[in-house]
Parts: sequence; C-alpha cells; structure tokens
Amino acid sequence: MTLAQDILSRTMSLIPVVLSLSVHEWAHAWAAAQLGDTTARDQGRMTLNPLAHVDLVGTLALPLLGVPFGWARPVPVDPTRFRQDVSMTKGTLLTAVAGPLANLVLALCCATTLLAGHRLHLLEGQESVADVLLTRALLVNAVLCAFNLLPVPPLDGSRIVDGLIPFEHRAAWRKAGPVALVVVVLLLVAIGSGWVSSLTRDLGAALAR
Repeated sequence: MTLAQDILSRTMSLIPVVLSLSVHEWAHAWAAAQLGDTTARDQGRMTLNPLAHVDLVGTLALPLLGVPFGWARPVPVDPTRFRQDVSMTKGTLLTAVAGPLANLVLALCCATTLLAGHRLHLLEGQESVADVLLTRALLVNAVLCAFNLLPVPPLDGSRIVDGLIPFEHRAAWRKAGPVALVVVVLLLVAIGSGWVSSLTRDLGAALAR
C-alpha cells in the first residue's frame, strides 16, 4: 500500500468514527434531557454536529495514527437536575446506556443497508465507496457499543454497573476501577501494535517444535 492509499484509507476510517462518536454523545444528551436534565442541551451539546463533540486527540489524532481506540468530548450530565420521579441512580444508568444503545442501532442499520444493497445489487464490488464506508461504520459502531459497555471507569459500562450493584459494594467497586482501566488500555495498545499476535505466533511455533 502506497502512502497516498494509506492516508486515504485512514481518512475513510475516520469519517464513520467521527459520526458514530457524535451520535453516541448526542444520545447521552437526549436521554438526559428526557429525564429532566437539560445541561447538555443548554450548552449546545444535544446535536449531531460533530464539531460540538470532537476531541482533537481522541477523535482525530489517535484514529488517524491507527490507535484502536478513541473518544469524544463527554456531554455533561447533572443527576441533581433529573425529574423528582427519577432517582439519580436510575437516571445515571439510563443516560449511560443511551450511548452504547445508539451505536448498536447504528450498527444494525448499517448491517441492514449492506444486506439490502448487496441483495439488490446496489453495492457491487470491493471498490464501492458506499460499501467500504458502510462496512467500516458497522464495525466502528459494534466496537464502540461493546467497548463502552466494559465495566471500567470512565466508560459507560462502569456507570451502568454502578447503578445495578448494591450501595454497600459501590465503594470497593470504584476503587477497583482505575486498575481495570490500566489493564484495558494496555491490552488495546498491545493489540494495536501487533504484540499479542506476534507473541501468539511465537508461542505456537515453539510448541510445534
């Protein structure tokens, strides 16, 4: 692959990443607004405009460098502003799950569109730009959904678990969070660098001797 082709490939990968992260953050803001907290909406964050959510490092730089994870600017959520009939625990859980759920819906929409497009012969060949973008958007949203459901702070999964476990166990759970985060980040870096696949290949070769 030439340098120009590599740049084009990474740029095409960046498009679904930016759009998917924007939908993810919009979903958090929308869910919070439905529950009475309009903080994100008041700050102009309840929008699908990527400019409102882009983080220069997490949304642009890391994906362009090929790092297998990233992030957008998190929307602000104030649990004290939820309606009186919504507890802070329940409201936090619902706003947290809204982001991954939005990515799951997008992944299903991409999969359905790809299937229909190929069945109707509208997306022909590997060189179809629409086919490439839809396939990458499907993968990006599936990964975002699964990754954000990991019960590791500051990911959404940690707030979901925090809202589900008994109150007396939350302190211990929160103390374990930073350690789990370090483990996940190191694992992602290892996967992205090819270290894991290299180690697996070397071990396989050693066992085969």
